[in-house]
Amino acid sequence: MSGRPFLQIPGPTLVPERVVRAMSQPLIDHRGPKFAMLVREVLEGLKGIFQTSEGLIVLYPGSGTGAWEACIANTLSPGNRVLGCVNGHFSMLFCRTARAYGSQVETLEVPYGAGIPADQVEAHLRADKTHQIKAVLVVHNETSTGVTSHIAAIRQAMDRARHPALLLVDVVSSLGSIDVRFDEWGVDVALAGAQKGLMLPPGLAILAVSEKALKASRSATCPRAFWDWAPVLERNARGEFPYTPATSLLFGLKESLAMLAEEGLPNVFHRHARLAEACRRAVQAMGLTLLARNPAERSNTLTAVCMPEGLDADAYIAHAQKSLDMSLGVGLGEVKGKVFRIGHLGSLNELELLGGLAGVEMTLWSFGVSVSLGAGLAAAEAYLLDTPC
Repeated sequence: MSGRPFLQIPGPTLVPERVVRAMSQPLIDHRGPKFAMLVREVLEGLKGIFQTSEGLIVLYPGSGTGAWEACIANTLSPGNRVLGCVNGHFSMLFCRTARAYGSQVETLEVPYGAGIPADQVEAHLRADKTHQIKAVLVVHNETSTGVTSHIAAIRQAMDRARHPALLLVDVVSSLGSIDVRFDEWGVDVALAGAQKGLMLPPGLAILAVSEKALKASRSATCPRAFWDWAPVLERNARGEFPYTPATSLLFGLKESLAMLAEEGLPNVFHRHARLAEACRRAVQAMGLTLLARNPAERSNTLTAVCMPEGLDADAYIAHAQKSLDMSLGVGLGEVKGKVFRIGHLGSLNELELLGGLAGVEMTLWSFGVSVSLGAGLAAAEAYLLDTPC
């Protein structure tokens, strides 16, 4: 088909032309002065995105999965007890990574579509009288369900319980799109990838690390080599890496950070919240149900939509791809085949969202779902017209 493909998945997101041009620069010596300046610029820019003045940034060639490993390997030891908060597919995988490194993970599980309840975290920690639990694992924005948990409330619960556990948070699908406050929320490690709110191709694993987490890493005994953050921090301080870096992605990261700074983080968060609400209203006007139960926990980067009873969401997604070259996110874990996911994060504006929603309406109708053509678009347009940018 002519025109651009509609990539309406929750990541990787579309890469802006400015970032593509930045990445097309000729490579430079990764041990030279220009590269050292590039590293210092992106590290400082990332501190702004994490909203931290105290945390240190760690960069690896890798993905969010690699960032999970770096987080676990550097802070824990085999046999450590960990409280894993599970409310979807990716939080389950975060816990699986901890188990792979020998942690004893006890899980606090809630149904898909719900956020992590802070009071239950507090109860678990209060019951741990001898402070055997070394870390709490949470996914801020559960990409499989379109639910955002309240990390500030979880930190407050930990503080009320007077528990010293580390707070380890996956911010893969929230960083650069939803408010992430590393210092204010008392996070010890926040981990992300570059391919979502930061608007880059996949290939960078990014962590912010607190002093408490650094201290824990000095006594942690999980095996680590590539993921050992000590040499990365030491060499990054000199504008270098302990191995060959992803130079082109760093060029792109510098540009994406500049774009976010030009827009201003509060405006970035408002844009995502506005487009997300327009999407949710469109879905509901189509007569479909959102997976996220609590309106206060609905994600501003993606919307998980329940497929009508008796219809296969995966078959619908394949139909949308074939008929309109539109990519939607599949259901994962317990909701595989039951939901589809609409991504609305990164470099996205009103017209692009409306184009995606029109594609959803058309492909649902042609797939046999009883939708009133134009109802979803009308609801989204009315909201956008009534809500200032």
